Amino acid sequence: MPFMRSYSRCYLFLCLLLSVVLHATAQQPFEEPHVPKRVENKVFYREGYIIGYNKDLRLANYVAWRLTRDHTTGPQKRLQNFMEDTEVPIPRATPQDYKGSGWSRGHLCPAGDNKWSFKAMYDTFLLTNVCPQHQALNTGMWNQIEMLCRQWANKYGEIYIVCGPIFYKKNELKTIGPNKVAVPDAFFKVVLCLDVRPKAIGFICKNTALDGKKHDYVNSVREVERITGFDFFPLVDKSIQDMVENMNDLSQW
Repeated sequence: MPFMRSYSRCYLFLCLLLSVVLHATAQQPFEEPHVPKRVENKVFYREGYIIGYNKDLRLANYVAWRLTRDHTTGPQKRLQNFMEDTEVPIPRATPQDYKGSGWSRGHLCPAGDNKWSFKAMYDTFLLTNVCPQHQALNTGMWNQIEMLCRQWANKYGEIYIVCGPIFYKKNELKTIGPNKVAVPDAFFKVVLCLDVRPKAIGFICKNTALDGKKHDYVNSVREVERITGFDFFPLVDKSIQDMVENMNDLSQW
């Protein structure tokens, strides 16, 4: 019957359209993570990453970026100096805050992920993209995880990363410098891959010298979300989130 044929064509078109929309959503995992309303958070878009900035802490709540195979190498050399970020309000972190503090300036979005552009490299040296970090962590386990992420980007073509500080005792913050930059208790990093077989993984590293292997610091994304209160990949289809965000097996990568 003509009516039934027309109805069937319309139904199939709507199903196809819905499939395309869901696929597109799954392949574009973030504008930015969702942060609880009680948390001070202002979003800034940089050349190579998104930052959710907390003026109360003088730090990022998170930094998020898409790391592609092409962005794991490039001609741009690492810069030498960190810079005050004049886009955020005073008081804010300055080089003076770190001087003599005993803490290194630990990148959130690493310089090694941004050799593809001078502007991208420059933005990674803004002090809003760093946190007070134990030197042994900065050059040790944290650096190893950064290199591992670049290996994954080369292997899979692209991955999505969110990282930031963790404060377990928010009412007992340790700070450095005249601008009272907060010192994190730990750091998180979550990684999402939307390959043919989607997968995700999380890491939590205490802000101290760490021994052991990378798998000793593995957590599921859901566990990191529980600790931080953030929703890292809100645009990913719920069915994919449910499938990957409970994974915590490094061998699947």
